[in-house]
Amino acid sequence: MKKLLIVLILTVALISCQKDLKADTEQADLIITNAKVAVMDSHRTITEAIAVKDGKILKTGSTEEILKLKSDSTQSIDAKGRTVIPGLNDSHLHLTRGGRFYNAELRWDGVKTLKRALDMLKEQAERTPEGQWVRVIGGWSPFQFEEKRFPTPAEINEATGDVPTFVLYLYSRGWLNQAGLEALGIDENTQAPEGSSFEKGPDGKLTGVLLAEPNPGILYARIGSLPPLSKAEMVNGTQQFYRELNRLGITSGIDAGGGGHKFPKDYIGTQELAEAGEMPIRLSYYLFPQNQGEEYAEFQQWMANNKVGHNGDIHLEHGYELQGGGEFLVWSAGDFENFLAPQPMLENRPTWRADLKKVLTLHAEHGWPFRIHATYGETIAHILDVIEEVDQETKGKLTANRWLFDHAETVQDEELKRIQALNGGIAIQARMAYAGEYFVERYGADKAKQAPPVKKMMAMGIPVGAGTDGTRVASYNPWPALYWLVTGQTVGGLPLAESANQLTREEALHLYTQGSAWMSKEENVKGTLENGMYADFAILSDDYFTIPEQQIKNLKSVLTVVAGKVVYGDDEFKALNPPLPAVIPNWSPVKYYGGYQTE
Repeated sequence: MKKLLIVLILTVALISCQKDLKADTEQADLIITNAKVAVMDSHRTITEAIAVKDGKILKTGSTEEILKLKSDSTQSIDAKGRTVIPGLNDSHLHLTRGGRFYNAELRWDGVKTLKRALDMLKEQAERTPEGQWVRVIGGWSPFQFEEKRFPTPAEINEATGDVPTFVLYLYSRGWLNQAGLEALGIDENTQAPEGSSFEKGPDGKLTGVLLAEPNPGILYARIGSLPPLSKAEMVNGTQQFYRELNRLGITSGIDAGGGGHKFPKDYIGTQELAEAGEMPIRLSYYLFPQNQGEEYAEFQQWMANNKVGHNGDIHLEHGYELQGGGEFLVWSAGDFENFLAPQPMLENRPTWRADLKKVLTLHAEHGWPFRIHATYGETIAHILDVIEEVDQETKGKLTANRWLFDHAETVQDEELKRIQALNGGIAIQARMAYAGEYFVERYGADKAKQAPPVKKMMAMGIPVGAGTDGTRVASYNPWPALYWLVTGQTVGGLPLAESANQLTREEALHLYTQGSAWMSKEENVKGTLENGMYADFAILSDDYFTIPEQQIKNLKSVLTVVAGKVVYGDDEFKALNPPLPAVIPNWSPVKYYGGYQTE
């Protein structure tokens, strides 16, 4: 037995030496030197340089060590002391839908004052051609403005005049200007979808405000009725949006589907990039049924014609892969996240249990992973009853694959234990950063201290991934989300999370890298900069680990690399920025403002 142990030790040592010797003798395709490299391994190693070979990390170490791997053909980049982190991975971001609409939308994300937001609205109305709309579709909070308030219908009408305009705040409310009401033929007699309403003034006339109470169907319907962009414009918008994500250090994202976004018809922008091998981002996507009451039939059709899987060679090249079903598996089991309205209760929808059980059983039978939207602990408890029942009836098939809850703002300890027992995960998003003030107003500051209880989730060993839920109920920018995780504060500066529920910077970054990789079963290939992992990383504009907390939300990337190739460069690396087609159409807000705003 002792001899066998010695042989095993010598064998392991020999293999390790061979790996190190191979790494030392191979020539790198790309090296980054003179950096502060956060490897984000279990030891939280900080080193100086990276070598990349065939799209993967060949080695990290000192600049002196890594320079030994340089050849005449190696691309060498001096980071000039800047911080390098693994590429950010948003575990819940509506990427394909965001790209589809990006070139049509005016973004208020990051705008500092309501005055500036209204000026942008006026400027865009002046350049928007007849037949098109001015549209601000989420990603902002009134508390980010110095004025700390919503725009009024009168202000929106004054800014936009006779150009139809729609402004959306999360999935809580929207504003149509008078021209928009007329263009859609909406008047005092128009019937709103169940669970929503058209606001009327004291005179009985429409104000233009659309209220989700809490059903956002009224808002989905208005977005869906707006003029679409052409196929070429949607492809271009997808290119622009993915470059914007690269600019912020995002190299991967998991697409949760989304309302008003049909597969495969509305995925054309991303599909074209993937087929051409031009994806600058790794993307896994879930399928979201669109027709209430017909979800089972939609999943049947999808499962008959599509296969889920994980990145093989061809998918790795394309960066685009089907992951499973979600985030609404059935609409009757959805609890909408409108904190301006009372909490919706599943008990008021008599078919939700039977609807959900049928679709979950289908997922178990076909071996499909799934994720499911649930804001409130009460909803999660009810849904867990059905998950446990289906899992028992299918002899563990349901939870044999990856599955997770999205959001979970008010999940309780008992539900966390049940999730843990079923090997589930949780994807948390920065929705509280954009709607936390309204959560406190309705549910109280005490409840907000653990909304969601992310530190408890992590302490229990439940897989947790971080994200934004952009582009509508929050901004797609990951840095305000990381700021929220670290400080517990909203974008308006309101403290929410108690100190026991605030993360260290390393913990927050872990959730945004390897934590999110669990959601697509890729934690062994991405999320750290260890040898053999995907060479996806970002050189940051400032040092995330040492700058004052308030500056975290202002970070961006100055160089982003995916699979060992530069996909974005700025500042001293601007010459490395790959060419990007000009924004189309000519009136697109993106051409004049870009995406996330800094003033």
